[in-house]
Amino acid sequence: MTPSNPRITRALALLISAGAAALVAAPVGAQTLDSALGAQGEADRAAAASQKRINEIRDRTQDASSRYASAIADAESLEKYNSQLDKQVAAQREEMASIEKQLIDIETTNREVQPLMQRMVDTLERFVALDVPFLQDERKARVESLQEMMLRADVTISEKYRRIMEAYQIELENGRTLDAYEGLLGSGGDARTVSFVRLGRVALMYQSLDGAETGYWDVNSKSWVVDNSYADAVAEARRVAEKDGAPDLLMVPVPAPQEVRQ
Repeated sequence: MTPSNPRITRALALLISAGAAALVAAPVGAQTLDSALGAQGEADRAAAASQKRINEIRDRTQDASSRYASAIADAESLEKYNSQLDKQVAAQREEMASIEKQLIDIETTNREVQPLMQRMVDTLERFVALDVPFLQDERKARVESLQEMMLRADVTISEKYRRIMEAYQIELENGRTLDAYEGLLGSGGDARTVSFVRLGRVALMYQSLDGAETGYWDVNSKSWVVDNSYADAVAEARRVAEKDGAPDLLMVPVPAPQEVRQ
């Protein structure tokens, strides 16, 4: 049934027109939304790419900063090490200079000490030859050994000096000790074994093994003198020297004092 009212007819026409317009507008809105969504996605991807580049730049910057800091630390460490090496090298140069000076001093000392030690040995040799003739073989052998040693290059200066001083010390001890020993009196076919008694360098006496003959060394005449009046004294001195008797006052021949002339 068709409406006959013109108002109703116009209202229906408007509704139909509005519905048609809505149907036409719907596809256009959907396209706009899709476009907006696509643009947002592009923007997000662009933002992500930008952030990635920023992160990469930041990482490279931090890495470069770390390498720079490490390089600075290495440079400072090397500078300190080089400074320490410079000090060590300077100290070593000073030590080398000191050693060179010591070597020069040693060479100079050797040139000066060697003749001095040789004079000491020569003096000791003359002293033994002129001294009271006790233990002559032993003392002469000691001096000969020193003379041979002075010619050897394999013996150090210090060892030579030590042995010379040792020989001097032995001679010094001989001057303040009481000693008794057996040895040869005389030379050649006249040599015979007797008992010697030495009181320092004050007196050198002898007695035959059977006690029949007693004598002493006369410093003034440089010869042996037979004097049996000292028989008991020499026998007693021998017992004291051999630890067979207690120390006691001994009667020994002593040379008369001589005037010293200057």
